[in-house]
Amino acid sequence: MKTQEKTVITFHEKFKQYDLGKSHPFQGDRFANSMKFFKERGLPDLPGVTLIEPQPATFADILRVHEMDYLDCVLQMAKENKPYDVETPVSEEIIEAALLIAGGAIKCGETVYSGKAEQGISLGSGYHHAGRNYGGGFCIFNDIAVLVEYLRAKCGAKRFLILDYDVHFGNGTSEIYYEDANILHISIHQDPESFYPETGFVWQIGKGKGKGYNINVPLPAGTGDSTYLHALNEVFVPLAEEFKPEIIIGNGGSDAHFADALGGLRLTVNGFFEVSRLIKAAADSTCNGKVVMLIGSGYNVKVLPLCWYALIAGAVGLREINIEEPYSAPKELPQCRRIVDQTLDELKRLLSAQWSCFDSF
Repeated sequence: MKTQEKTVITFHEKFKQYDLGKSHPFQGDRFANSMKFFKERGLPDLPGVTLIEPQPATFADILRVHEMDYLDCVLQMAKENKPYDVETPVSEEIIEAALLIAGGAIKCGETVYSGKAEQGISLGSGYHHAGRNYGGGFCIFNDIAVLVEYLRAKCGAKRFLILDYDVHFGNGTSEIYYEDANILHISIHQDPESFYPETGFVWQIGKGKGKGYNINVPLPAGTGDSTYLHALNEVFVPLAEEFKPEIIIGNGGSDAHFADALGGLRLTVNGFFEVSRLIKAAADSTCNGKVVMLIGSGYNVKVLPLCWYALIAGAVGLREINIEEPYSAPKELPQCRRIVDQTLDELKRLLSAQWSCFDSF
């Protein structure tokens, strides 16, 4: 099918309402600041790039994932302007923004899956800590799962690969799909031993029919670009080739950058560019290039727009980004490659019964 656009990017001015407070690391100016940087770099003017203002997700969309009692609870909290928990405020403005952001994810997925675009970029998306009946970790609605369930219900999609490269483990998404063999959920994140949400260990590989389809690659603090990309090439690439998804969903943002205070990994701006290029190459090889990038995390205001741009640039096929880091990049800690190789060996042994690409372990 001939595509109408190469890339769709969803953005709405009201995304800024997803602002959790002046002293909170998640502030709504991230969206306007990023769009300003994108325009300065000429991103919206690239051939084939189309900006779309999404419609909000409906409550029916939300209820394909979340339980009614949970939805009623957060809507009541929003009316009363009460926080869901100490780090996740809720208000009617935040709920409105959350529905628009989820609507953006749906629009990207629908456009890409139908063949009307090669890739979709859903700005602000990726609330992976929300489960079926809980929120937290800045997350209210799990828009990753909302996207998956929309494509299942409305477009007939069956096989999904979710690569979560956020510095934190996506516990909500993992739990939702822990027993589902049609969702290959791969998460590469900082070692959760003493890091939020303190789950996402290598041995948590799924349950029942989903055994072997929930894959965690925990990385030690201090891991940089080289080892990070090595881990993706060792796990994500062969699994994508064997699983052959109908669409790949990438979820993350800039919080694995070395200057982000909420994490301890050491990726650079160029590292994010290479991560995105790797995701896009895997999609080109396995599912006719169908990829949706959900880009929302990050808490250093100087590097966030740069990393988000790098992720988009890799997805749309730019060959270089020419962005100077605002800080001096530290070297990767020397023990990281050894630790990660040990983790990869353990993971491959755990998965060898389910995946032929690891059957030598």
